[in-house]
Amino acid sequence: MTHSASQAPPHGALHRLLGHPTDLAGHIETHGPLQVASRGEASWRAALMTSLEASGLAGRGGGGFPSSIKLGVVGAAGAGGTIVINGMESEPASDKDKLLLLRAPHLVLDGAQYLAAVCRASRIVMCIPAGRDTVAVAVRHAITERRTARYARVAEEMVRPPDGFVSGEESALVNFIERGLSLPVFRPDKGSPLRIGRRAALVHNTETLAHIALIARHGHEPFRARGMAEEPGTCLVTIGGAVARPGVVEVDRGVPLCDIVALGTPVDSPQAYLVGGYGGTWVAPPHFATPYASMSLRTIGATAGVGVIVVLGPAACGVAESARITRYLAGQSAGQCGPCVYGLPAVADDLALLARGSADGGLMARLHRRLGEIRGRGACRHPDGAVNLVASALNVFAADVDAHLAGTPCARSHAPTSLRFPQAVAI
Repeated sequence: MTHSASQAPPHGALHRLLGHPTDLAGHIETHGPLQVASRGEASWRAALMTSLEASGLAGRGGGGFPSSIKLGVVGAAGAGGTIVINGMESEPASDKDKLLLLRAPHLVLDGAQYLAAVCRASRIVMCIPAGRDTVAVAVRHAITERRTARYARVAEEMVRPPDGFVSGEESALVNFIERGLSLPVFRPDKGSPLRIGRRAALVHNTETLAHIALIARHGHEPFRARGMAEEPGTCLVTIGGAVARPGVVEVDRGVPLCDIVALGTPVDSPQAYLVGGYGGTWVAPPHFATPYASMSLRTIGATAGVGVIVVLGPAACGVAESARITRYLAGQSAGQCGPCVYGLPAVADDLALLARGSADGGLMARLHRRLGEIRGRGACRHPDGAVNLVASALNVFAADVDAHLAGTPCARSHAPTSLRFPQAVAI
């Protein structure tokens, strides 16, 4: 059974990410002091691992990988490693991690402390992109509070990688911390842990860590009291686009897409949702009632991704918007492999021609061939996300595509973008 955020049972009220005190004193008053075991307490570490596994928590950074399995791989790699907090939020349409770090930085840092205790890590590194100074100031203040109060057991620090779309990829963060290069690293064996030097590194999204902090304190039952049996818990979703109240909401997993969008108050009848952000998938009206959960979204070719739903209003052109986003994605390449360096700009060029109604006779065959050649060939998942976006656009906006191919693009293709985004506001 699925509960909406306002209908959650009392037991589940213990597990909410928003509404926590921002300062350390209020945080301690609400949750009590941080209680982690020493390195020798194997039974404590095993109990926390068991609780995380029982919770069913999946990562909230886009991959959706079970947190307990990821933790187990790194925990088995030995002591002295690094917990990396991914606060990059490189997705232009997302504000959820920014909001969480501004509103509840101690909850995120506590989650890292619990993982450090389980993995016997000796270092915690928070990654905030250069240029995002408001968030950096809030995080630095929180770290200083914790250091002054001698609250944190493992040393916490902050680094500022470049602000780029692929800079938040986990191997790019580890590469930046170790070598100062914000570039993804090809990993043929995703089952082996990332490393900084000879020690393992565990990278987690800020929202995932906040969930871990609450599960470690209150157990897995309050977390499982929210959402669905097969996909429990709450999640943060950024709602943007053609809505009157763009912002961030906390909802249970399994709430229908249209119910989440309703919280942002659509300004008119949407013609599509972009689910999962710029590397996500366009969803047509017949699927608006699909539950916001991995298995359900998979049946329509979508994923929750980075926790974003963008509403496309009736005054916008899905072909033109997709062309604009694809051009942006093509410009965000790390410049390391052919699918990004050559493939994405070529796809962006084709979509630009299509959006203008200037397609040549071979455009669609060429475009489909390029999408097939790019998929699955990048060092990271960046080109795959772009391919998913474009492929879904060609399907969902098929009627508009035909009109554009005929040289009569819809009037909407010349309208200004309707994809408005929030500014770290909870709604």
